Amino acid sequence: MPDLGKYAGAVLGSYAATAALIAVLVAVTWWRRGRIRRALAEVEARMERSDG
Repeated sequence: MPDLGKYAGAVLGSYAATAALIAVLVAVTWWRRGRIRRALAEVEARMERSDG
């Protein structure tokens, strides 16, 4: 690991904050994906019932 000197705390803190934000974005994306897939399945089921 490179020597970051007196800025080590700021640099490592920035990396940690960035990693945390990326993790939150991924989690929210997966959560929304699940919600959208369930909603789509409900709409498709309704469409099949109304067509049949």
